[in-house]
Amino acid sequence: MDIFEFQARDLFAAHEVPVLKGIVASTPDSAREAAAEIGGVTVIKAQVKVGGRGKAGGVRVVSTPEEAYAAASEILGMSIKGHVVDQVMVAQGAQIAEEYYFSILLDRANRSYLAMCSVEGGMDIELLAKENPAALAKVEVDPLVGIDEAKAREIVQAAGFEPETAEKVIPVLMQVYKVYYEEEATLVEVNPLVLTTAGEIVALDGKITLDENADFRHENRAALAESAGGLDLLELKAKRNDLNYVKLDGSVGVIGNGAGLVMSTLDIVAEAGKKHGGQKPANFLDIGGGASAESMAAGLDVILGDAQVRSIFVNVFGGITACDVVARGIVGALETLGEHATKPLVVRLDGNNVEEGLRILAEYDHPLVTLVDGMDAAADKATELAAQRFATADN
Repeated sequence: MDIFEFQARDLFAAHEVPVLKGIVASTPDSAREAAAEIGGVTVIKAQVKVGGRGKAGGVRVVSTPEEAYAAASEILGMSIKGHVVDQVMVAQGAQIAEEYYFSILLDRANRSYLAMCSVEGGMDIELLAKENPAALAKVEVDPLVGIDEAKAREIVQAAGFEPETAEKVIPVLMQVYKVYYEEEATLVEVNPLVLTTAGEIVALDGKITLDENADFRHENRAALAESAGGLDLLELKAKRNDLNYVKLDGSVGVIGNGAGLVMSTLDIVAEAGKKHGGQKPANFLDIGGGASAESMAAGLDVILGDAQVRSIFVNVFGGITACDVVARGIVGALETLGEHATKPLVVRLDGNNVEEGLRILAEYDHPLVTLVDGMDAAADKATELAAQRFATADN
C-alpha cells in the first residue's frame, strides 16, 4: 500500500527522522490558516501518489498566508496524471544547501534488502540511474542485521559524502531504516534528504510503500488507508473487491489473472507502445488465479473508471478459472456498466475452455470488444487503440 507524503512525514516523525512541520489542508481557507500557523515561507504541495507534481504545477513556494490561499485554490481540484488533488500539505520552508537521495527497499531477486544513496538528490532517481549510474550507490543490507552504524557508514562512503556531512547523515539513515523495519515496508524513500544552511539534515520529502501482508500486525494501517483519502476512489473500490491493483501513469488498462502474467503483460504493453506514440500501462490489476466472473466484472469496473485509460487489455490464461467463466464476467460487466462503458477492450484468452470463452464473446459481439490471438498481437492492438483515441481527443 502506497501512502501519501504527509502520512510518510508523520511516520518519519514518529520514528525520530528529522522533518519540518507540515499541516494537511483540503480547502484554500484551511491552507491559509496552516500557513499562518507555520509562519514564514511555506510550500504548498499537492498530495497525490504519483511523481511529476512539480512539473505539473502541484508544488508552490509562497511567502504569506494569502499567497498560500491562492496557491491552494489553484492546486486543489487539479488532475495530475489522472490523480485529482483533494488535499495539499502546507509545509515549512527550508533553506537548502545541498540535496541528497536515500532509499531502502525489498530486493526480491536476491532475497535481501537494498539501500540506494546519492549525493545528487532532488531529481527523478530513474533519470539519475540512467544518466549517471556511478552517482547512485547500491549497498546490500542483511535483513538479519539491518542498517546499524557500520552499515550506514558503508553506505555514505559508497555514495561519496564529505566526512563532516557523512557524520550527520549516518544517524538519519539508521532512523529511516527503523521506519522501514518497524512499519514493515517494502520501500522507504527520502528525496530529497537535505543539508540546510544551518547545517541540519532533514527529510524534506518521503515515499513509503507498506506491505499489506503485515496489516494485521499494525493498528495504524486501517487509518492510513481510509482516513483523509488514504486511498483514491479506484484503489478503495479495488481493495473492497479483493483485487490487487496499482495505478500507473499510462493509457492502457491491464487486467489479468496471476501476478506473473500481469507483470509480463505490463512489459509487453510498454514495448508495444513504443510503436504507437509511447503508450504505457495505466495500471497493474490481478484478479487472481481463481478469479470468478464477479471479480472480472469488478476489475473492469475499476479500470473503466480511470479517466486516464484509453483502452483496456484483458489477458487471461484459463486454469482454475476457465475461459468461459471469464468471458461471462466480461459480458456481465459490460451489461452492468451500460453506456458508462466507452473504452475499447482487447481480449486475449488462452487455456482451459478457451473455445467456449471465445464463442461467448464472439456471439455477444459487443462493439467495444476485439478478440486477438497471442499476447504480442493483443498488446499491439491495445496500444494502437489507445493512440487512436489520443489522436481523436487532440482533434
